[in-house]
Amino acid sequence: MNSSIEKTSGSTFRRRFQRNRPTQWIQLGMLCLLGLLCQLEASTPQYAQNFELSQEEGYRLLTIRNSQPGSDYVQRYALVPRGRPHTETPADATVILTPVRRVVAMETVYIGYLDALNQLDCIIAAGTPDYITQASVRQRIEQGEITRLQVGQSLDIEKLLLLQPDLILTSISGDPAFDIPATIRRAKLPVLLTAGYLEASPLARAEWIRCLAAFFEADETADEVFSQVANHYESLRAQTQHLAERPTVFCGAPYSGAWYVPAGNSYTANAIKDAGGKYLWADKNRTGAIPLDTERVFLRAAEADYWINPSHYQSLEALFAADPRFTQFAAATDGRVFNNTRQVGTEGGNAIWERGVVYPNEVLADLIKVFHPEILPDWDFVYYEPLK
Repeated sequence: MNSSIEKTSGSTFRRRFQRNRPTQWIQLGMLCLLGLLCQLEASTPQYAQNFELSQEEGYRLLTIRNSQPGSDYVQRYALVPRGRPHTETPADATVILTPVRRVVAMETVYIGYLDALNQLDCIIAAGTPDYITQASVRQRIEQGEITRLQVGQSLDIEKLLLLQPDLILTSISGDPAFDIPATIRRAKLPVLLTAGYLEASPLARAEWIRCLAAFFEADETADEVFSQVANHYESLRAQTQHLAERPTVFCGAPYSGAWYVPAGNSYTANAIKDAGGKYLWADKNRTGAIPLDTERVFLRAAEADYWINPSHYQSLEALFAADPRFTQFAAATDGRVFNNTRQVGTEGGNAIWERGVVYPNEVLADLIKVFHPEILPDWDFVYYEPLK
């Protein structure tokens, strides 16, 4: 009796499954396609132009471009999960096993990204360590847990080899011979050359958190952080886009005899625009910086409303001592000079180049507070301060 019931029930189940199988396979296929599309969407940058991530069979392919004018320099990295060392990858791609566990940060900008990804413990060595402001990293440097490294031509390759890093983070210059010295090439050290600083907008630069996250298999964390940053940034930008009155703005200060003003399609120029300012060199439709002399800057900016980012100066007295001609700028005489020096460390490092790069929404709020304080009356400056 029981056996008969079991057979009947089983036959009925099989008949129903066979009748519904095409529908179930279609539903399964749709779910797989949806998952793939979501994965591709998460890997495709929304703002950044200089990197791409794609999912290949058994690995992820990272492509990094140099966006400097006239350069077609491209690098490719195959990110292979640990446990799959024999995965077939493109011959021109540098293979990196993920997740990486031992990281060398040659520049302070990576500290902000790794902090946001909860990966600071992976840092085993750092270049220019005195300029790092992040408290826990500085403590580990002082305790000798993070090795100090020289940069440039003084880089000790033997020390790098002994450290056995999974990844060395540094920036691209566009010259392969300079970016990866022959000694590093011969040693086959795993160097990642990023190009975030070449992006044209603050959100594009911040989105490089997704690029770095791929090496730690921390995509979900990166997506969560960046989504919150982008949403806040866009909501702030929306409050300035229809302003009828936009104060005129210039920035910088001379360095080694030249005043490098950001071009009109640069990271800084776009940040000023998003904050509701009228940048005086916005007509220079290019990225990078334009070298000028003080006289030429004065001709255009003498009556400007605001002067921001005047090098390292933190007081008007120090600024005027550097060049008495600075007193002739209306922004200086009217006390409308602001610098991003509120969080400068004892050794000269600046948190804006760590945390501020990852959280440009905070920088944007600061700039809106400078140009249009009525929009954000309750905002307290995070990185900027007025020179007094």
